[in-house]
Amino acid sequence: MILWVMYDIENDRARTKIAKYCKQAGLYRVQYSVFLGSVERNQRDTLELQIEEELDEAVDKVYIFPMSRDELNDTTLLGQAFDKKMISDEVKALFF
Repeated sequence: MILWVMYDIENDRARTKIAKYCKQAGLYRVQYSVFLGSVERNQRDTLELQIEEELDEAVDKVYIFPMSRDELNDTTLLGQAFDKKMISDEVKALFF
């Protein structure tokens, strides 16, 4: 499934950990506190649990939105937007 994760986290340490968890789940950072990517259901569940552990529920906000491939393809990207082709169900590897 395609997944958006957006957050507003006050604590620097918690914000850094949440960004790390999103990257470990294979999500791409499309803005400072917005991640997008393709994940399996169990990865989403793990990510949600990891984020919950870091939250201060009195002040922090996290939004996790699933999206279909068709909905992603129908989105409009303006300005310096991300490349939709970066979000796929394929495993990607970079070699240097």
